[in-house]
Amino acid sequence: MEQFKIKFVNDFITDNRWKYLTDGLAATLKITVFAALIGVVLGFLVAIIRSTYDTGKNSIRNPLITMMLGILNFICKVYLTVIRGTPVVIQLMIIYFVIFASTSINKTFVAIIAFGINSGAYVAEIVRSGIMSIDKGQNEAGRSLGFNFVQTMWHIIMPQAFKNVIPALANEVIVLLKETSVAGYIGLQDLTKGGDIIRGRTYDAFMPLIAVALIYLIIVMILSALQGKLERRLNSRDR
Repeated sequence: MEQFKIKFVNDFITDNRWKYLTDGLAATLKITVFAALIGVVLGFLVAIIRSTYDTGKNSIRNPLITMMLGILNFICKVYLTVIRGTPVVIQLMIIYFVIFASTSINKTFVAIIAFGINSGAYVAEIVRSGIMSIDKGQNEAGRSLGFNFVQTMWHIIMPQAFKNVIPALANEVIVLLKETSVAGYIGLQDLTKGGDIIRGRTYDAFMPLIAVALIYLIIVMILSALQGKLERRLNSRDR
């Protein structure tokens, strides 16, 4: 027990080393929140383009619009293939060491962009699956009310699809939180990097890494509880 106290003091109290964890946690949460926002916006745009191309290309009579929609759909498919087919840590390093190599850009900003772009690809498939799960009769019902394709998507299809995919989107945020643990590859002091800095100063790996793992676990448990509460509320409204 005495040895445990000595290690605890050395790892977290001496030189205020606990601040490496709190500062890293703040960076991790900031990256997660803003990357999630980018991912949701980007994902919805990609999902709408792809689902519109799949379901509405035959009903759009303007050939120019059809051609533009086809081009946008091709770009979206390439984006999804590349982002979902490569590791997020490689994407992060390419954006920082290649795309912004000649600039002194803020590392947190780079991480937000990288994780936001990565998350957007997965959000897009989640939302698209939600849109495609809506019965085709809903589209026909919208047309019978005098709505065009865009109005039908906006007023009838999207509200139902969004409700269906909320639990999956909440789960994507949890996954995103854990994925940000690789932000240290570009020298950014996130939560994981904070624990690694303590390990490097004290040459003790056990306590810093266990502390980092526990912090991630607590946050994930809180988010999972909120997700479960949200799902129960949505299910109660359907009854």
